[in-house]
Amino acid sequence: MKILSCGAGMQSTALALMACENVKSPGKFPLVPIYDLICFCDLGKEPPWVMEQVRFIEKACLKAGIKFEVLRSPLYEDYLNNFGNKRVVSIPFWTVGEDGKKGRMLRNCTLEYKIGLIQKYVRWELLGYKKGQRTKPEDLKAHEMHIGFSFEEKHRCRENPHKMFFNVFPLVEMQLERKDNYAYIRDVWGLETKASACSFCPYHRNYFFQHLKQNAEDEYKDLVAFDEMLEREQPNTKITSKLYISRSRKRISDLLPEECNDAECFPYKEQLIWNGF
Repeated sequence: MKILSCGAGMQSTALALMACENVKSPGKFPLVPIYDLICFCDLGKEPPWVMEQVRFIEKACLKAGIKFEVLRSPLYEDYLNNFGNKRVVSIPFWTVGEDGKKGRMLRNCTLEYKIGLIQKYVRWELLGYKKGQRTKPEDLKAHEMHIGFSFEEKHRCRENPHKMFFNVFPLVEMQLERKDNYAYIRDVWGLETKASACSFCPYHRNYFFQHLKQNAEDEYKDLVAFDEMLEREQPNTKITSKLYISRSRKRISDLLPEECNDAECFPYKEQLIWNGF
């Protein structure tokens, strides 16, 4: 099977829509298959534009006859319920140790709450495996997991540790960068896209937090509350370092306007487009 792990950002949206185009015009994008499944994991707290992009992909897939699935993945909910009380997956929060040393937590959230969930869905729901059943020889490294890393992210490409899947990176093979995917989606499909990541993802620039404050007040309030929870509950964990969502290692509500002029942009037809981070 050929599966697309779809975060509904620029890159995976481009792959999904290229697959839809291949239904109408076979072979237009030779390195992009007509997927057996395009799967989006709803982590519970994405920026407002992400679900708009999900609905756009879903509609295009429905028209093209490609299976599109939204899986509920409760990363946000699990943190609200368990942080400070039970084990939670490691998110790459920015840290400051008791000795003042700066660092960052490990990033395990994507593997556990996205890739792992899709792999389980394929194994149990599509391939029909039962609990405890051994993997059949014909399924060993037999299924493709397509991931939307763009060419400038090729350093992120890794082998899939799961016994049934191997990773494929079509955008890297096509040497398409983020800006190329944005242009394709906008020029061909008429959709303006931004990056997809949880609202509390530490890879956001401070500009993102300011953007939410000015344009999505409820989302911003939830984000500040989450950030304050990290401050309040961290002493109840085994983690000795203080945790921050902002790379400035400050509470989001304490960020100054001059600290939020760090938007990441790329060129498009003589314009500068904010990438969503």
